[in-house]
Amino acid sequence: MRPTRNLPKPSAMIVAPQPEAVEVGTAMLEAGGNAMDAMLACAFTQGVVDPLMCGIGGLGVIHVYDPATGRHEVLDGLSTCPAACTEDMWAADFEGECTDGYGYRVRDAANELGHRAVTTPGILRNFALAHASYGSRPWGDLFEGAIGFARDGWIVRPHVAGVFATDEASYGRRPYVQKLKYTADGAALYCRPDGSPKRLGDVVRNPALAATLASIARDGAESFYTGAIAANIVADMQAHGGLLSAADLAGFTPRTAAPIRVDYRGRQIAVPAPPAGGIMVAEMLRILERFDLVALGHNAPDYMRVVAEAMKIAGRDKDEHIGDPDFVVPPLEHLLSDAYADDCAARIKRGEKAALTRTLADSRGTTTISCVDRNGMVVSVTHTLGVPSGVIVPGAGFMLNGAMNWYDPRPGRAGSIAPGKRRFSSMTPTIVFEGGKPVATLGAPGGAWIGVAVLQALLNLLDFGMGMQEAVMAPRFSATTDAIDIGNRIPRATQRGLEAMGYAVNRSAATFPFAGVHGISFWDGQLDGGADPQRDGYVGVVS
Repeated sequence: MRPTRNLPKPSAMIVAPQPEAVEVGTAMLEAGGNAMDAMLACAFTQGVVDPLMCGIGGLGVIHVYDPATGRHEVLDGLSTCPAACTEDMWAADFEGECTDGYGYRVRDAANELGHRAVTTPGILRNFALAHASYGSRPWGDLFEGAIGFARDGWIVRPHVAGVFATDEASYGRRPYVQKLKYTADGAALYCRPDGSPKRLGDVVRNPALAATLASIARDGAESFYTGAIAANIVADMQAHGGLLSAADLAGFTPRTAAPIRVDYRGRQIAVPAPPAGGIMVAEMLRILERFDLVALGHNAPDYMRVVAEAMKIAGRDKDEHIGDPDFVVPPLEHLLSDAYADDCAARIKRGEKAALTRTLADSRGTTTISCVDRNGMVVSVTHTLGVPSGVIVPGAGFMLNGAMNWYDPRPGRAGSIAPGKRRFSSMTPTIVFEGGKPVATLGAPGGAWIGVAVLQALLNLLDFGMGMQEAVMAPRFSATTDAIDIGNRIPRATQRGLEAMGYAVNRSAATFPFAGVHGISFWDGQLDGGADPQRDGYVGVVS
């Protein structure tokens, strides 16, 4: 007889890629904090224990649904170009796109490494807005866990060790060790005495960051934008030829907006609108609803062909049409229309192959959290440093983003540089509704692979009835070029089937490639969480 599980029914849940951060978020839920409180406490801790992924010098998107008020919105804290930027500032220095499609190369990597790479950080004001709108615990309480790990130390985990050792020279970006050692503060924090990055099991203590977080806990987020921390940032920028100014920091304002909502097989999928990446997921779902995916067979060659073509169409449309809506109005109505979805599906059924000649791959510099509390509030966030700049503000302990790398140095394009402009981001924190009530939430780190990974997790949940853990760890594939990239757990027979259809197929050596999806489902009030095994996190449960 199979043993039965006699575990208490969870009343709240949080999932994220860092065990220390999940621990802090779970403790906040246990202490009576709501989902927003737990997410924020978790996120501040992520900035300590995953310092090249995210932090208070970064940017991000929050997606929240509050059943108590019926409010459902996206809080956009994506960064902006400093006012000193000009469209042609690097036009003469342009050397090409990064070969993984995640950014652009200019001479001396000025848009990636160092002070000129820094955009106006948006995440901390976005977190403050989220707390003021939805939080229940005092602002200062949200920092206790993060301050403790910064002060007392944390151990370098497998994923962090992998990031520290990453060499992205083949993509056209600098090795991460150069970013770790760019400042004396960074070298002291994250490198061994011989200059090599700290390794698995090494301890990182960051008392300067503990002091910075304590000052933000005491004085509020405005200390970062208009107070003592802002003055420190601006002085460092002025000393090293940076673009970011006091006016840029003081003038940054997060945006709130309704999410995009699309129907998919009787459910509603809510995703953030541009310049965040939800449009790609929404468009792919609209196309794929025209197919009986279950009949094709999960990850069978025909299934992969159909889904891959939807990925390529959405990727091409994103490249051509999606940027900052303040500068380039996106044709969302057309891209999500029945007529366009019918036309795209018809082309796929005829065996046509969409052309997508760029090359995209993963970017490690992002993280995510999903949380559901005992009252049904749902919060999902994805935040990042973009491409880490290497700039650690002297004596402050945190790294600033390097998101200028995301802007196209060539004038006249949807993603070109402009003062105050936000860049398209693939971040896609998602909430699924059924009968007007939320039933699942998920998000992922993973740069250009976020959309295709979130899509497949949704298909696994909604079409194939998988639980959340199975859905996020099932073998994935990606079509962000004319080729199809597959994980190493997809059988060779399936690969041969795709090749017989005329596709080039690239097999990844990784067991769990293509972004790192984390999520929670809660059909019939039963919470079920999933953490992608490629990262180090887990599902925190409160009974």
